[in-house]
Amino acid sequence: MNIYIGSDHAGFGLKEELCAYISSLGHLVIDKGPYELNASDDYPDYIFPVAEAVAGDEGSLGVVLGYSGQGEAMCANRVRGVRAALYAGGDTEIVLLAREHNNANVLSLGSRFVTSLSAKEAVRLFLETEFTREERHIRRITKLDTH
Repeated sequence: MNIYIGSDHAGFGLKEELCAYISSLGHLVIDKGPYELNASDDYPDYIFPVAEAVAGDEGSLGVVLGYSGQGEAMCANRVRGVRAALYAGGDTEIVLLAREHNNANVLSLGSRFVTSLSAKEAVRLFLETEFTREERHIRRITKLDTH
């Protein structure tokens, strides 16, 4: 599966680590940047390309990272067809529900609130969990996509 990934400076180190991890799970990682640490970069410059790629590549998923992950999720969700969910630590059931019930196709990580280990676990769950395709969830997502 194609996995698009991008971050800002706050998520750069974890992004680099996750690229290798996701690849080790057998997925093709497409890194949308940044490619070097730049403390003055702006997350939309990297998150929009991830979101646009996911929206245009059916069956692909995305991972975006920033300090809190909030701005990155908001940015990604501005692209039609993207359903980004935030994980900033704690119970990973939220990641499962995002995939199973909401068919989230982008996972936003708050790099200052997750450990490397918890980020990897969240990403693994995100990539392995399937949308349930239950009628009630399809109905709700359709309303999101047409609004």
